[in-house]
Amino acid sequence: MKRVLLIFLAAVLVSAGGHEAFPRSLTKKAVAKAPVTPSAGKMNHDCASCHALSKQDAGAIFKDIGEVIDVKMSPVKGLYEVTVRQSNRQATAYLDFGKKLLLPGPVFEIATKRPLTPAPEELPKVLSKAELEKIPVTNSIIMGNPSGKKRMFVFTDPDCPFCGKLHDELKTLVALEPDLVIYVKMFPLKMHPAAYDKARVILGSGSPEILEKAFAGEKLPEPGDKDPKEPVDETLKLGESLGIDGTPAIVLPGGRLITGARDAASLRTLLTE
Repeated sequence: MKRVLLIFLAAVLVSAGGHEAFPRSLTKKAVAKAPVTPSAGKMNHDCASCHALSKQDAGAIFKDIGEVIDVKMSPVKGLYEVTVRQSNRQATAYLDFGKKLLLPGPVFEIATKRPLTPAPEELPKVLSKAELEKIPVTNSIIMGNPSGKKRMFVFTDPDCPFCGKLHDELKTLVALEPDLVIYVKMFPLKMHPAAYDKARVILGSGSPEILEKAFAGEKLPEPGDKDPKEPVDETLKLGESLGIDGTPAIVLPGGRLITGARDAASLRTLLTE
């Protein structure tokens, strides 16, 4: 699997440098001078009339790579163009008619020196229903309407400045959305050594005000018996299982996972999508 991932990574790198994929000396004029063989005209036929690859069959071939989204004939004779999604990454690969050779994209046109196929892209990650159900509402700092039908989860680090900016926007958001409840989960990063103990104290207090003091840079008391490690450890383990590796991370009601701070207006728009 790692080798396959490297293939797709190579496709990303090639796509990023697509404009320099061919030497500048190679011009349309040079291409025009290329000899045309008598058999060239015979290749101008519809490959789909002789060859076919169903999405289901492609899915079986690519089962260890990712989910097949689309299959069609490629611009290159003798190859199928297959769009594959792996987690929140999507890329194009090519499969020969014999279904034995896999080539990473993109394919370049010599005359224009540009790729003919779409570049790999990052897609928004959407948690499954099962993953959403794994996120407990317990061991959270609650903002907004506790009985709200719209539920949002925010994974935050008390020593993260971007988390502090987001928190201010969340206060504005809950004032604009009376049916919204936000469960703030403590996710202290290893790069902030003091954040772990602060997270324990914040959860132990159950108070948004203590969290805001931490964001303001105020000193918090040392954790005691009422501030156990387990709730923080469980959230860290949960976040890692969901693919969260930075803060702030926001899980919207529909399961979409986004990272980074957003203003209240942007978040309100995302709530309606």
